[in-house]
Amino acid sequence: MSKLLEMLECHYPIIQGPVGEMNSPLLVAAICDAGAYGMLALGFSDAERTRQLVKEVKSLTDKPFGANLMLLNPNNPEILEVLADAGVKMITTSVGNPKPVYQRIHELGMKGFHVALSLVHAMRAEEAGVDGIVITGAESGGIRSIESESTNMVLIPLVVDHVRVPVVAAGGIADSRGYHAALALGAQGVQIGTRFIATEESTAHEKWKQAIVQCGDGETILIPLKRMNMRAVLTLVLKKQMSEPGFDLTGRYRLEDVPKAWGTGDFDLFPAGGGQVAALIKEVKPVKAIIEEMVS
Repeated sequence: MSKLLEMLECHYPIIQGPVGEMNSPLLVAAICDAGAYGMLALGFSDAERTRQLVKEVKSLTDKPFGANLMLLNPNNPEILEVLADAGVKMITTSVGNPKPVYQRIHELGMKGFHVALSLVHAMRAEEAGVDGIVITGAESGGIRSIESESTNMVLIPLVVDHVRVPVVAAGGIADSRGYHAALALGAQGVQIGTRFIATEESTAHEKWKQAIVQCGDGETILIPLKRMNMRAVLTLVLKKQMSEPGFDLTGRYRLEDVPKAWGTGDFDLFPAGGGQVAALIKEVKPVKAIIEEMVS
């Protein structure tokens, strides 16, 4: 058994990736019951909201699950207490400096993997005392840096060669080919985001699921935001606008509009989040079928 699986205490080394604050206890529980590791995406949640979500997941499954903490959230100290009291043993952290929080994570008897976008960030996270790294390549959906980034074919073995803690690969993985490729490159497991959005158990808006299913090769784009980018699926409207001379995406979209856009399917307000792997996803499936095919 790998060190990662010892920490997760589940059957398969597959972690649910956080997507904004899209929290479906049904989806988390379905992932856990299928043998993987479901995760709540806590974003800027507070302790009470976390307590309610944990309660709902526990009403649906007796399997272990975790949560992702966005390190910019000032409510994290209280959230950590709630998670520890509920018996959560494993979390991931992202978007921020991990050093200030990991001492407390360990004091509470928990383990944490930090999400990193580059070798430098992975090495700094290890120095900060994290228990593992989720390395996310340039093809991943969600928040990206404004720097030049490497794809996972390069990034996974590069990070594995330079850190001693377990590495989980995120980005470009939707089926057994991607899963086994990540393991062959040295990762101990994978984190899955886009593929789990387009599932029967996902509470994502139907327009979001269809945006992923209908996405073709090269049909995602990096949306420029303040000090960061976000990968999203190109809409027909956006494609048309981008063909116009002088069109500039800078300042067109706001991160604050993401919850409303993704919750209502209003992708003119902000395009649907998704990684490049959306081009490989052609139908909405049950979680169990996806996981069983992935590990086959």
